[in-house]
Amino acid sequence: MATTKREKLFTEFPPVSTEQWEEVIKADLKGADYERKLVWKTPEGFNVRPYYRAENLAGLKFLGSEAGVFPYVRGTRAHNRWKIHQTVIVNCPKEANAVALKILNAGVDSIEFQIVPETFSAEDLNTLLKDIHIPAVEITFSGSKTAHVAELVIAKIEKEQLPAEEVHINFCIDPLVKKLTSKGSFCSENGAKCFEKIADLVRKTKTYKGIRVITVSGEIFSNAGSTIVEALAFSLAAGHDYLVRLMDMGFTIEEAAKKIRFSQAITSNYFMEIAKLRAGRMLWANIVKAYNPAKNCPCKMFTHAVTSTWNQTAYDPYVNMLRGTTEAMSASIAGVHSLEVTPFNKAYEDPNEFSMRIARNVELLLKHESHFDQVVDPAGGSYYIENLTDSIANEAWKLFREIEEKGGYTAAYESGFIVERVKASAAAKDKNIATRREILLGANQYPNFTEVAGKELTEAAVTRPVSEGNTLAPYRGSMAFEAMRLHVDRSGKAPKAFMLTCGSLAMARARAQFSCNFFACAGIKVIDNTFFKSIEEGVKAALESKAEIVVVCASDDDYAEAAPKVKELLGDKAILVVAGAPACMPELEAQGIKIGPVATPLRVLVCGADKVPQIDKTLELFGKQTVLARIEEGLKKAGF
Repeated sequence: MATTKREKLFTEFPPVSTEQWEEVIKADLKGADYERKLVWKTPEGFNVRPYYRAENLAGLKFLGSEAGVFPYVRGTRAHNRWKIHQTVIVNCPKEANAVALKILNAGVDSIEFQIVPETFSAEDLNTLLKDIHIPAVEITFSGSKTAHVAELVIAKIEKEQLPAEEVHINFCIDPLVKKLTSKGSFCSENGAKCFEKIADLVRKTKTYKGIRVITVSGEIFSNAGSTIVEALAFSLAAGHDYLVRLMDMGFTIEEAAKKIRFSQAITSNYFMEIAKLRAGRMLWANIVKAYNPAKNCPCKMFTHAVTSTWNQTAYDPYVNMLRGTTEAMSASIAGVHSLEVTPFNKAYEDPNEFSMRIARNVELLLKHESHFDQVVDPAGGSYYIENLTDSIANEAWKLFREIEEKGGYTAAYESGFIVERVKASAAAKDKNIATRREILLGANQYPNFTEVAGKELTEAAVTRPVSEGNTLAPYRGSMAFEAMRLHVDRSGKAPKAFMLTCGSLAMARARAQFSCNFFACAGIKVIDNTFFKSIEEGVKAALESKAEIVVVCASDDDYAEAAPKVKELLGDKAILVVAGAPACMPELEAQGIKIGPVATPLRVLVCGADKVPQIDKTLELFGKQTVLARIEEGLKKAGF
């Protein structure tokens, strides 16, 4: 009987060394700077190479461990069955109960009750939990007077004699992060009263392994504008502070660690977020391990993830569905205990039945159609993600140690160190958004041209909260653009910008596209045009449109002749804007065509675009003035 010869795939291809790859890349760059063109200098403090190979895994000490095995890089469990989490706002216990029962029958198995009223009784709790079988679902309590609510919940489960092993309840008690970031100080006597209450709850829930008393609200840092490394390091530092305080009060490391839950925001930085969660588990495991627990079980990081609110937009809000989906993918691939997809309309109104349904269906789809829950740490072994995990872990550990050297999280926070770091990172992000180096679809790039704000979008929804003193206030990155656009929408004036495309067709269309996006971001209605065969034809159409602004879109070579002719035919009947930063600027300015911030209303809105999008020349032209500042200045001068 003949035997079949088996060969390994691709053995006919010779191996290619890194040196050979580098030679090809340098040749393709044609003399361009390798580091500038291909190396990503992240805000997190490390660089990302354009590619990684097996040799880049050498020296990574955490490789080789399995999911459920210390240091838990690949997961704290041997499976990836996360819980689908959704928040119900509790204004009326009876109404909230009806909502809860509905979503529990629609795929949710982890529910959070965010209590709004300042007074909440045992009767209110019974009404809220009516017909909800506590052992069948994980329940989280947050909002007002959470410690008081915890007392009521513990009394209820003891009265009903529920088996301790079947109770899975979390309380969002977090004086170190929530209270410090919002108020800048503890409740009283440097938090002594708060921690006495926490210690009392830890004692009362000692036999309930499924009850977590403390939730480290790491999403606050991220939604206030921090980097991924900062959000992780600050969360770990706060968690460590809780450990130390509880052990100082007589608890063992096991008792303290098992009562702490982490909540982390997941941004649209897809691979970095996967790496962050993996790095976080590894670092927390080593932090707890340093206190010599009898077993490794307390070293497991109990992580809840929630998709970001920082990058949500109030304009073109359906894009938030896409953001939530990719963010949920990052969390589910990385492995979390529970996950909440933020409803797409939370940026401007309370989530409704439709938005909550879409949010939970994202996770149901990832589970039941994409089968993400059937694979444990699919990113494991990836040259890129393993290196990202290592880089994030190293940078977060450096920052964690710096905080410890300052006396720990509380001392570092009270000194202003943490707020200063987050605000500096937020300012850098704000600048990138204003200059469109960082894109928020629908806000600072590719807006919906026909969209006009509805009644549901209020000024409060687009106004950035002020963080006074040593506090942090979560905000959304698109708020500055949205506030400006809402002002135009509410003005009722609806200014128009007409694209006069002429000369070189390719360049005219590129600059018209850039200019349309630019003006539409400010709420200005754009009138785009494919191409005009003559300047006269274009000016005639522009005047007939009654547009307040006429944008000449052509190539640099065409501007020397086209711009003066448009100016002559247009006269003072509209504001003339030249799209780009042409080499003939001095000649045009000599003829009275100003390119740059001048007194004439809205002429400040010059669009720089040698290629789409091109910002550098515009910034150089305006002395580093941001796109956002130019738009705001122009609108103000025009009376909008």
